[in-house]
Amino acid sequence: MGFRTFFANKIVRWIFKLHVWVDPNLQQIPMEGPVILVGNHVLFLDAPILMTHLQPRQVRFIAKVESWKNPLFNYLFQEWGAIPIRRGEADLGAFQAARKALAAGHQLAIAPEGTRSGDGCLKKGYPGVVLIAARTQAPLLPVVYYGHENYWQNLRRLKRTRFNVRVGTPFTLDTDGRGLDRDLRQKMTDEIMYQLAALMPPHYRGFYSDLENATENYLRFEPGAVSSLQQARQSGSG
Repeated sequence: MGFRTFFANKIVRWIFKLHVWVDPNLQQIPMEGPVILVGNHVLFLDAPILMTHLQPRQVRFIAKVESWKNPLFNYLFQEWGAIPIRRGEADLGAFQAARKALAAGHQLAIAPEGTRSGDGCLKKGYPGVVLIAARTQAPLLPVVYYGHENYWQNLRRLKRTRFNVRVGTPFTLDTDGRGLDRDLRQKMTDEIMYQLAALMPPHYRGFYSDLENATENYLRFEPGAVSSLQQARQSGSG
């Protein structure tokens, strides 16, 4: 990490510390990769908090190319090595950059929803993460954030916002040599998204609220590991 990045992280983290309480569960994320941190996307806060609280981990994240039009985001995203992606098309450049980041041992943060939810409730996931995971065989680690959807209202009232974090059970994708057609990619994506939903309080699960219909046909967990979905069902929150 260069001095400019270190300095930028310190400043951003200090600013957030004044009005955001960040759950220490972020520290459950492994110190080393490669791993795909697959999560939800609520507000602009997600990436800055993730990046400034996970250092010195080598984390890269994917963000819409339009974000670089904001001068502040342009500077920060350049320092953090963010990967721009053009939404609504097959962006091979972003795909290759993501593969290179994982091959270099970095962690890669990606939000399959593709855009901010605003209210914290899960939207339908897009299958780009499946292609990256299948091609790299990198494990996926579900990480969810919630409770900070009222950030702007709290800020106006000079009230601190709690940024809740939950980290789930890692897994890999098993394609079993199948061709990744559109339908299969979406099925895999939905299974990934249900792992996120299982970590969240029920009223945040949105599109993936019905955990009883969730499957894990294409997910592989370490022997003896209990998936986030199974834990939610066993606890009665599913």
